[in-house]
Amino acid sequence: MMSESMAPPKRAFAPIRWMRENLFNTWYNVLLTVVVVYMIGTSVGPLLNWLFLDATFTGADPKDCIGDGACWLFINQRLNFFMYGFYPDAQQWRVDIMFLLLAVAFVPQFIERFPARRWLGIFGMTGLPIIGYILIPGGWFGLEEVQSHKWGGLMLTLILAYVGIIGSLPLGVILALGRRSEMPIIRGFCVIFIEVWRAVPLITVLFMASVMLPLFLPEGMNFEKLLRALIGITLWQSAYMAEVIRGGLQAIPRGQYEAASALGLGYWRKMRLIILPQALTLVIPGIVNTFIGLFMDTTLVLIIGLFDILGTVQSTITDPSWQNVATEGYVFVAFCFWVFCFGMSRYSQNLERKLDTGHKT
Repeated sequence: MMSESMAPPKRAFAPIRWMRENLFNTWYNVLLTVVVVYMIGTSVGPLLNWLFLDATFTGADPKDCIGDGACWLFINQRLNFFMYGFYPDAQQWRVDIMFLLLAVAFVPQFIERFPARRWLGIFGMTGLPIIGYILIPGGWFGLEEVQSHKWGGLMLTLILAYVGIIGSLPLGVILALGRRSEMPIIRGFCVIFIEVWRAVPLITVLFMASVMLPLFLPEGMNFEKLLRALIGITLWQSAYMAEVIRGGLQAIPRGQYEAASALGLGYWRKMRLIILPQALTLVIPGIVNTFIGLFMDTTLVLIIGLFDILGTVQSTITDPSWQNVATEGYVFVAFCFWVFCFGMSRYSQNLERKLDTGHKT
């Protein structure tokens, strides 16, 4: 006797199935889901009203900010100061060019199969710092010189983070290799350097670089405050970077070293072609996490009199003509930091997927 054919069971719609399996599968998950939905429902409405619906976006002076919403007019009126600091208005085109080149070099890195993406990335790591060294301070090719004490805002934040990232990564690689070296003097020097710098807070490094270092320099020799801060940030960050990279080196199986030696490769060729590419791939999350931490730590330069984007906002909200705008200012700063940190995080995830060579079972 032949059994009657039956229609295949209906498959639940994917979002519904996911919610049933993850949000409503047990009684306590149902309770937590209801509580979270209630909290979101009661907070999103007032937040949207404050951010957009009841907010003030246009006007001529602070008196135009009326109502209970956010006063985004404050950001609009002071945006130039938040972006450039005290950089002269007539020379801000130079900073705009650097912003544009930065976007041209790194935005395509998020786009798969973008033409010349690799070359744009190389340009961002090599050519862009040279162009910035010519354009931003000036004094070259007839450009007006702008002293570093006039730099500020988002421009200064990006300079501090960019120089720290570009300088600390190669220095961290050298320190990590030196700490694993078989030569006692080099290994000892690297160990002392890493442990000393890791044991000192960045705020102390900045204070020493700005206040104490000039006292130890010969008479007549001095460095600009910004240069001293950049050197301190780079050296401090390189110690943390070295430990991240050392973790990747230790994760490489011993057989990789032996195989490279069996091929007749010297130490530097072995590291450059075999070991370092694998080690750096393994520690991409740690490297990017260190970069994100550095980007956020740039706000500490305020203690030595440098006005980054947070410093410019803090100095503006104390203006008597603007009252009760601290929340708007800090929200603006948080949004700027989120954009750059989230971008670095997403790029690292894309890079991990691209370089993933793990064995699948």
